Amino acid sequence: MPRRERVMRMSVELPLWRALTAYRVLTMLYAVGLFVSAYDDYDRPGVAIAYYAVLCVWTLATLPRLQNATTCTKRFLAVDLAVALTGIVLTPLVVNDEHILAGGPTLPSIWTAGSVLAYAIKGGWRWAAFASTPVAVANLIERGHPARDTVHNVILVWVASIAIGYVVEVARASERTLARALEIEAATRERERLARDIHDSVLQVLAMVQRRGAVIGGEAAELGRLAGEQEVALRMLVSGGLVPVSRVSLDEAEGAVVRAVEVPEDEDHDGPVDLRPLLAPFAAARVSLAEPGAPVLLPPAAARELAAAVGAALDNVRRHAGEGARAWILVEDEPDAVIVTVRDDGPGIPEGRLAQAEGEGRLGVALSIRGRLRDLGGSAELISTPGQGTEVELTVPKTDTENARGKAGAR
Repeated sequence: MPRRERVMRMSVELPLWRALTAYRVLTMLYAVGLFVSAYDDYDRPGVAIAYYAVLCVWTLATLPRLQNATTCTKRFLAVDLAVALTGIVLTPLVVNDEHILAGGPTLPSIWTAGSVLAYAIKGGWRWAAFASTPVAVANLIERGHPARDTVHNVILVWVASIAIGYVVEVARASERTLARALEIEAATRERERLARDIHDSVLQVLAMVQRRGAVIGGEAAELGRLAGEQEVALRMLVSGGLVPVSRVSLDEAEGAVVRAVEVPEDEDHDGPVDLRPLLAPFAAARVSLAEPGAPVLLPPAAARELAAAVGAALDNVRRHAGEGARAWILVEDEPDAVIVTVRDDGPGIPEGRLAQAEGEGRLGVALSIRGRLRDLGGSAELISTPGQGTEVELTVPKTDTENARGKAGAR
């Protein structure tokens, strides 16, 4: 079945860059508005007008630089901070003393915080602390002495920028953790799917070769021994598996990247299929099949997986109950679920044997039966009494089947 690779990108930084872009434009307009409203406070309005012209051109021309962390380079950050510091230092040269004593705003006003926040989003709290320091020094130089309102504003910018930088670092770590978790889950699902297919084919053949070789003897016994070793090795590989390392995009703008391999459903089935034809091949001289007279409709994937789980249950009957054991398959089409029961008249399963088999890497029941039903949103109940046979009840809900498969694919 053809596979396709699904790539998911996660980045919580993009909304922050968009918010910073809007903040810079709005604070630029605010700074210009303050200048117009307090025009009489300026002894050299021409210098102020020249600065605001540079500020407006710089702000609008550098908007593309604030799209993501990649375009926001260190050189841009340095020049941007220099524009803000220049405006703060120029303030005493263009305004009168009353403006400064009254605690009036500097030329860039709160636009300066945008430069510091860019450092925070780009490099975290350490970069924010580095950018906040020259801003604090420039504000103290502009005021001439550490006034209360100046100190208050300096500390506010310092704390806010460092806090935002810390949040960005935590968000990046969370992205990497989430990407790792999603990739592990995708790899686990793919490993379970492969394990079911391998158990239904290769492992069964290797186990049969091992048993028959031991019975025949001679060179066949050696072949059986080798088959047994390969079966154990393959079971260990299936049960352990390899989980690929989580990817983190080299382009920080893309955030964390998860690549999951999907096995798409057959595209030739648009609607539900009848489960009965899929179960009919299991009927044999020692296997009785009882089914409703009307079609038992399920989504194609659910029907195939349910039939495969029934086949795995019958394989366990032949393997553990013996060739002479009889089995019965009962199909029940309930209003909200499809229930398939597989019962045999074998010796049953000793208590604790299933847990021991899982510990040995024999995952026939855990993966081929319960794993399939779990992925469908259903359940597999196994009831066994020593000396009285084993009964496996497979339940697939009709309403949750599509939802469960859709969630499994999305993850």
